[in-house]
Amino acid sequence: MKIKTVIVDDERIARNVLEGYLKKYCPVVELVGQAEHIKEAVPMIQSMQPELVFLDVEMPFGNAFDILEACGQQRFETIFVTAYAEYALKALNRSAAYYLLKPIDIAELVTAVNKVQVSILKAEEFNRTRILLENLKLKPEQQQIILPTLQGFDVIKTASITKLQAKGNFTEVYLTDGSFKLICKFLKHFDDVLEAPFVRVHRSFIVNLNFIKSYSRGAGGYLTLLDGSEIEVSASYKEEVMKALGA
Repeated sequence: MKIKTVIVDDERIARNVLEGYLKKYCPVVELVGQAEHIKEAVPMIQSMQPELVFLDVEMPFGNAFDILEACGQQRFETIFVTAYAEYALKALNRSAAYYLLKPIDIAELVTAVNKVQVSILKAEEFNRTRILLENLKLKPEQQQIILPTLQGFDVIKTASITKLQAKGNFTEVYLTDGSFKLICKFLKHFDDVLEAPFVRVHRSFIVNLNFIKSYSRGAGGYLTLLDGSEIEVSASYKEEVMKALGA
């Protein structure tokens, strides 16, 4: 993962120093442009579509906050660079990812970039989840889900999932062809994003209602699936399961 980045600072030396630090200590950063004032910065940000912008606070023709206002429709992380500590609070109030005081401390720079990287990864995860939400507009047989695996990720139809089982920090996702995939997510993740016909039946299991063959009564009871497997229904989930089954 590379973070597309723009530096905005009216001092050429300051831009060059920051560029050198980023190349040496923050290899995740991909510098795609530099600007020295708002007249250069705004069109550059609009055309380059960076994920991160380093903003000097005071510059000719306007300050960093003017740039943020002008680029209000765009989404990117911001690290303010300033010689004045008084701007720190204002920067944080504007939801900047971080602020750095000049002269820049390398350890602080690395920390700031790491924070941005985490934020971007969270945003990407949100976008993946949004795919699931958009799926709700589709017919059940057309809906898809992204499954992050140890090798990368798979995109499969939710209708092909028969059950999901917790395995420590991972989840085993069982498919209609009899195979399963080991996914780098807790079962709770799928409990949050999967809608009907999926139902949580146990702390370790989520089941696709379309693949239930029968239910046997008991303290919580247990389900028999079409593949012949039996899954215990936890007492704490029994009411939800009965409701889902219309019983």
